[in-house]
Amino acid sequence: MHPIVKSILSWLVTLLAPFAILLLGVRLLLVPDFLRVEYRMPAFPADTYGFSTDDRIRWATPTLEYLVNDQGVDYLAGLEFDNGAPIYNARELSHMHDVKNVLQALLNIWGWGLLFLAVLGVWAWETDWLDAYRSGWRRGGFLLILLLVGFSVFAATSFWDFFSWFHSLFFSGDTWLFAYSDTLIRLFPIRFWEDCFIYIGGFSLIVGLVLGLMLKPKAK
Repeated sequence: MHPIVKSILSWLVTLLAPFAILLLGVRLLLVPDFLRVEYRMPAFPADTYGFSTDDRIRWATPTLEYLVNDQGVDYLAGLEFDNGAPIYNARELSHMHDVKNVLQALLNIWGWGLLFLAVLGVWAWETDWLDAYRSGWRRGGFLLILLLVGFSVFAATSFWDFFSWFHSLFFSGDTWLFAYSDTLIRLFPIRFWEDCFIYIGGFSLIVGLVLGLMLKPKAK
């Protein structure tokens, strides 16, 4: 293979690697077991409007499942409290519809990206550019660490500003803002999102360090 082609493909791996790892961290949290653990974390804030931990798990579980299944928003609209009242209002349902569209688009891109990286890996193994492929992942690990450091400084300065900026990337206006009495906020308070960013960032940092430190060029 021509050295320029090797270099281009290697740097393509570098750019794709952080996205692949971050989305893997996100996907690992999209399971009901995460909710059962998170709601029982020490000092997790109680719901001032009356949800118990079991109530939160009961209603957050189908909400999470909605994000990764093939159901329409009617799946959530049909959820009702014991008194027959819907658990989500129209504004919340609209936002969850938007969230699902964004998340599933990202997960689809992530899946194709993983497949592309795997194909490149097989090609690299079968031909003469495995070292360049490994170097791409190694640089990607270090690039991910740099991105995480930048995000962490931003989030540590003001998590709310970081949270707002993050939402502005995917949602328009104030469609993601709700009253404290709304079910979405009661189920997913700001502490929930702080922990999610910590878990995803911690997982990604470990993977980035492993890639950066373990995939050193082989001695000639």
